[in-house]
Amino acid sequence: MYQRQSQQKLIQLLQQFPAVGLLGPRQVGKTTLAFAQKALYPDALYLDLELPSAQRQLDDTEAFLMAHAQQLVILDEVQRMPELFGVLRGVIDQRRRMGQASGQFLLLGSATGVLLQQSSESLAGRVAYVELPPLQATEIFTGTHSVADLNALWVRGGFPLSWLAKTDADSMTWREVFIATYLEKDIPALGPRIPATTLRRLWTMLAHHQGELLDQSKLAAALAISGQTVSRYIDLLCDLMLVRRLPAWHGNVGKRLIRAPKVYVRDSGLVHALLGLSSLDAVLGHPVAGSSWEGFVVEQLINAASQAEASFYRTSNGAEVDLVLTFRNQETWTIEIKRSSAPSVSRGFYQAATDLGAARKLLVAPVAQTYPMKEGIEVVDVMTAIRWVTEQNQSNR
Repeated sequence: MYQRQSQQKLIQLLQQFPAVGLLGPRQVGKTTLAFAQKALYPDALYLDLELPSAQRQLDDTEAFLMAHAQQLVILDEVQRMPELFGVLRGVIDQRRRMGQASGQFLLLGSATGVLLQQSSESLAGRVAYVELPPLQATEIFTGTHSVADLNALWVRGGFPLSWLAKTDADSMTWREVFIATYLEKDIPALGPRIPATTLRRLWTMLAHHQGELLDQSKLAAALAISGQTVSRYIDLLCDLMLVRRLPAWHGNVGKRLIRAPKVYVRDSGLVHALLGLSSLDAVLGHPVAGSSWEGFVVEQLINAASQAEASFYRTSNGAEVDLVLTFRNQETWTIEIKRSSAPSVSRGFYQAATDLGAARKLLVAPVAQTYPMKEGIEVVDVMTAIRWVTEQNQSNR
C-alpha cells in the first residue's frame, strides 16, 4: 500500500475529535486507509452501509452503537443513511460522558455535500474532516523516477486501480467502467433523477473544455437544458469530488477582474477516458493535451497546499496566471504551467505577478533542472514545485 499523505492527519484528528469524516471519490482508497487504522484501533468495527445487512444492524441505531461504545466504529458510504447524523450526536455525547473523548467514529463519504450539510447541522464541534484525493505524484514516486513515470501517472490518473493496471488498455477499461458506474448506479443511489446520457455529455464537454472559464449558457445551449440545470449538475459533480471549480482571485487591485470560475475535471485519467484517449501518444496528439497537463499540475499543487487559498487571476486587459496560492501568512505565489520543455511566459504573467505582489513566481514545466528567468521567475519541474509548495504549506500551519 502507498503511504498516503492524509494518513498522519487522519491519525491526529482521530486522537483529537470524537468523529472524523474521510472524504473522497469512490475507489480512491478510503476503505483501505480506514482499515490501516486497525494498528491503533485493533477492535475497530466496520460497517459498509451499501449493504442491506449493515443497514439492518442499525435499525435501532442508538442501541447498536452504544453496544460498541468502546470501539472505533467505521461507517462506510455514510451518505447513504443521512438520518444517522441526528443519532450520532447523542451517542457521541453519551460516550464522552463515559470518558471516551476522541476516536469514536470514522465516517467515510463519497459525496461531500450530503456529509458536510448533515454533519454541520448535527455534529458541530464534534467532527473534523480529511479529504483523500487520488494518488499524488509524491505518494507514488518516493525515490527516483523518470519522465515516463510521471507521464504515465498523467495519462492514467491517480485512482489506485487505474494506476496499478498492467497495461494502458486495462487502465482505460477500468476508468470507462468507473464512469459508467457513477452515471448509472452511484448518482441515482444518492437521489438525483438525472438522465445518465445528459450528465455524461456534460462531463465530457467539461473534459473538452478543461481549465476554461465556466460558460453555463454555452453548455446549456449545447445540452438543450437551462443554465440553472447546468449549474445544478456541475454542483453535483463537484460534490462528488470529480470536478473542481477554481475561483477567480478577488481583491482590490484597481483592475477589471474576470469573475467566472475555471472548471477542471479533477483526475487527468478521467479527462482522457471521457475523451477516448488511452495512451500517451493519443493524449499528446489531442488538442486537450496542454490543458489536461495544466489540470494535472493544478491538482497536485492544490493538494500539496492544503492550508492555502487557491485561485486563478485574469483581468480584462490580459494579465493572467494559471494558479494563485495565498498562504496563511498572506504570502502569494503565482504559478504558470506549461507542457513545453522550453517554456516561456507572456507579458500577462509578469503583469499579474506585479498586480498581486507575488513573493514567488514559478513556471512549472517538464524541465530537467531548475533555472531562473528574468524578473525573479523560477522554472521548475513538477516534483520540485510540489516539494516547495508542501514546505511553504507546512511552515504556515
